[in-house]
Amino acid sequence: MNSLRKLLIPIFVLSCFQIFAQPDEKLTREIFEELVEINTTHSTGNTTEAAEAMAARLKAAGFEDKDLFIGGAHPKKGNLVARLRGNGKKKPVLLMAHIDVVEAKREDWTFDPFVFLEQDGYFYARGIADDKAMASIFIANLIRLKKEKYNGERDIIVALTADEEGGPHNGIDWLLKNHPELMNAEFALNEGGGGQLKNGKKVLNGVQLSEKVYQSFQLEATDPGGHSSRPRKDNPIYHLAKALDNLAHYDFPVNLNDGTRAFFERSAKLESGQLSADMKGIIQNPPDATAVKNLSDDTYYNALLRTTCVATMLSGGHAENALPQTATAVVNCRILPNDDPQKIKEQLIKVFDDDKIKVTALNDAAPSPPSPLDPIVFGGIERVTEKMWPGVPVVPVMSTGATDGAHTRRAGIPTFGVSGIFSESGESNAHGMNEKIQVKSYFEGQEFLYQLTKELTQPVKLDRKR
Repeated sequence: MNSLRKLLIPIFVLSCFQIFAQPDEKLTREIFEELVEINTTHSTGNTTEAAEAMAARLKAAGFEDKDLFIGGAHPKKGNLVARLRGNGKKKPVLLMAHIDVVEAKREDWTFDPFVFLEQDGYFYARGIADDKAMASIFIANLIRLKKEKYNGERDIIVALTADEEGGPHNGIDWLLKNHPELMNAEFALNEGGGGQLKNGKKVLNGVQLSEKVYQSFQLEATDPGGHSSRPRKDNPIYHLAKALDNLAHYDFPVNLNDGTRAFFERSAKLESGQLSADMKGIIQNPPDATAVKNLSDDTYYNALLRTTCVATMLSGGHAENALPQTATAVVNCRILPNDDPQKIKEQLIKVFDDDKIKVTALNDAAPSPPSPLDPIVFGGIERVTEKMWPGVPVVPVMSTGATDGAHTRRAGIPTFGVSGIFSESGESNAHGMNEKIQVKSYFEGQEFLYQLTKELTQPVKLDRKR
């Protein structure tokens, strides 16, 4: 038995090494560093420069001009679309990552946010986690597949895009509207998911199937005003204050979709005690009242259960010795993908319960349907996860924020947010100071996405019909 154990251990170690080892880790790191050190902020950056740099990498690896496209709605907002051709038996897979980043001030950081830094097992820089890790991985993996002369059943399309973080020239949206032929894919992989660590242990690999819809409303109450020495009860500030207090005490109903239901069902097996019981109770029909109350007390779980609306801005009056003529507030809603934005507005008006308050949408809501628990894509994710990290469950998630996946889902391309990059909760500090990613997690994520890309482009036996 001991001799058998001695034989098996080296074999196991070797197999793990083969799974995680990169054939050209130096090249991958160079690509990552080059991309990170190109400033792609909205204010002073240039995504076109980053797109051209990544295209040059691909051309050096043998990609032809016909399979590389650079363009955008603005000279400094360029996008790159690259294609590795397969045999064309099936529709392509789209791998998407944005290359714009949020603003970063040098004085706020411990070091220069636009200088690639490796220190104590982490990579540091603005955009290191959101989303230049995935962008650099996709480019490095395309080069790897090209060198291997890989010929799958689907073309592999990589889109590196602008203005996901904000700005008027969203790259994915522009490409879908102006060059739909470049984006014609059966499904897409995007950011939005990721692996979760707990005290260094991998506990789940999250896959984003849906995301909430961003919608803000302005509330406005008006009055002729007058002298403050002769106050009236009919005061715009009072009207607004009462309406907002009504909102503070109101919860929209619980409304689970297939993805959030699967999230709670699978997460219940990973938790224990009351939390596990609550997760089981929330998926009952009707949901258990105690579970609803307990999960609603947690801001993250509450955001998964229902549409949420919250007051975020407030203004009123024009002089301290005058009755206010105007009072305004902004209420920001994050609407579930299966809720109707117009009905949410109508419900808000009922909650405010004041016909003197005018409610106006500040932006056009753009709902996107949840992606299905597709047996080919989701099953592929489960198989690769089990291969690399045996026993780690794959759990569907819904983003409470927004990604470019909303655009592709609206265009009829089911989109799955998955990276295989693991981190502790809040560890990366994306959008914040000293943004970082674990070096080990980055290269594991690269291998995961490489294996998954091949899994989804090779012949499969599964049938979509259940």
